[in-house]
Amino acid sequence: MYLGEEYNVFGDWFLLHFTENNGMAFGMEFAGSTGKIALSIFRIFAVGGIGYLIGISVKKKENFWVILSWSLIFAGAMGNIIDSCFYGMIFDKSGYFPTQVAQFMPPEGGYSDFLHGKVVDMLYFPLIDITPQQAPWLPNFLFGDDGHFLFFRPVFNIADTSISLGVILLLVLQFFGRKKVEEKPSKA
Repeated sequence: MYLGEEYNVFGDWFLLHFTENNGMAFGMEFAGSTGKIALSIFRIFAVGGIGYLIGISVKKKENFWVILSWSLIFAGAMGNIIDSCFYGMIFDKSGYFPTQVAQFMPPEGGYSDFLHGKVVDMLYFPLIDITPQQAPWLPNFLFGDDGHFLFFRPVFNIADTSISLGVILLLVLQFFGRKKVEEKPSKA
């Protein structure tokens, strides 16, 4: 696929939209090439730490849901790290035109070195697309440059979904776990 190419999966609310980002949430960048390497190395150590935490939790037979949460985060982070580390080495550069589809294993090599690749995102759910005329009660800053309010605008991948579900599950467990502890009567 070329950059920006889309395929409808289920009507207009679920699309495959091919895009690449530099590996941070919402396509943000951090201090150019040096920042990309620093971020990648930090991620590798963080994932190692999460893997260690999961191992200890499994040995101690801790709460299944906590282990599942950390495992979702671990799996998603690993997926994005693998993409970021190797994608640029095995594909040449994608472009915005049908003639600029990235080639797998090009003879001259990929578009970047180890740790400098981009992350592929393809899942796009533009669930609500309205104009100011359709929703005059919405503040103007919510409408993009194209004059539309679009919910849900980010394009993401399965790894991002895994990380998000793991974090949400941890937050839910933290909230309900804390509530349970507060409700226990004290032994006096």
